[in-house]
Amino acid sequence: MAENTLIQGIGEWLVDQALSEPDIIEMFNDVCHRLYGAGVPVARARVSWSTLHPLFQAETALWERGSAPKLEQFRHQNDRTEEYYKSPMHFMFENQVNVLRRNLDGPNKLIDFPILEELVEQGLTDYLTIATEFISTSNSDDGKQYGLIVAWSSDRPGGFSDQDIAALQKIQRRFAVACKAAIQSRIASNIVETYLGKNAGKQVLDGAIKRGDGYDTQAVVWYSDLRNSTALADTMVPDDYFALLNEYFECTAASVIQKGGEVLDFIGDGVLAIFPYSDEDAFKKATCAATKALRQALQMTTQLNVARKKNGQVAIQFGVALNAGKVMFGNIGVEERLSFSVIGPTVNEVSRIEAMTKAVEANALVTPEIASIEPEQWVSTGVHRLVGVSQEIELFAPITPEQVVAVESKNIEKETSPRLMN
Repeated sequence: MAENTLIQGIGEWLVDQALSEPDIIEMFNDVCHRLYGAGVPVARARVSWSTLHPLFQAETALWERGSAPKLEQFRHQNDRTEEYYKSPMHFMFENQVNVLRRNLDGPNKLIDFPILEELVEQGLTDYLTIATEFISTSNSDDGKQYGLIVAWSSDRPGGFSDQDIAALQKIQRRFAVACKAAIQSRIASNIVETYLGKNAGKQVLDGAIKRGDGYDTQAVVWYSDLRNSTALADTMVPDDYFALLNEYFECTAASVIQKGGEVLDFIGDGVLAIFPYSDEDAFKKATCAATKALRQALQMTTQLNVARKKNGQVAIQFGVALNAGKVMFGNIGVEERLSFSVIGPTVNEVSRIEAMTKAVEANALVTPEIASIEPEQWVSTGVHRLVGVSQEIELFAPITPEQVVAVESKNIEKETSPRLMN
């Protein structure tokens, strides 16, 4: 039996947690250990909560005595498995049950869910699930607010006592209060990172929310734009056009993110992104990352267009430009509606460079600074004058597949040719 004074101490500790900025996973690990230390025979516990995220509907953490908690994220309802629909959690949601208790051994043993059979095999003797409702921003597919639900399991012969159950119910309410703050913080981070990008989102959450807040930085700037978008929008069914846009963004924006860049804005069908750097070495790394993203985007598009052609769909075409230099990274707009983005000559130039891809019939163009990092990967298209830019600039396009073969053969010859001795 758990001592009331010890349980009260855990409750006070949870109040302190609620007043700070707790990490929900670490806090769950601590509360399970504290309960066990106070005499509540918890051997296994799983906490689940709904969240607001473009990919995930719910998150859950599993704690087992002797192991660190494991976080798992569940996609939206379309990806729910048969296992979920046969779970105690689904039964509780559908029937508005807040407490579900099952004895896993003894004369009152009741095994009516598949998960309980697994728990019996693990040597567990009791199962208690408690749902704590609270109003929370959620993207649950059925529109319901579930708050927090915790499944507590014991391995003690006879399971939980009445005093243990009372202690768990009391502690879970305090735990839910602390979790609500943690969940809202996670949701806020999810939202700002989804709509602003990771770095810009962090800046906003750290307090950079006034117009003009920002700083100067160096960055490789990416700008891509869909070709023939006006004609496509006019001739395609809206759903098909939106599907095309998202496939185009998967090729471009997703490649940028995967290679470490940050997408700042979707300007209609344009993608504005940056790869920040601070010194020469960082510039080389940022440039290599940006060019890898470019090559991946072009390769993905080629593969995608093969499938689209087989399906009788129009091919996706776009231009990409890379530029490097100083940018102003911060809030612009009006006080009532701000955008966290980059501005400056480097940004203006990159959009003009992308426009030149049509004139020179190239799928991508970069500046001499970008091309100098991997010169064998680029070919000059000549010197050009950009709209609104006083000085002419030489622009480089990616080498063709045939040129790639030639470059690789040349490199092999260099590596295998005998060296002359003095």
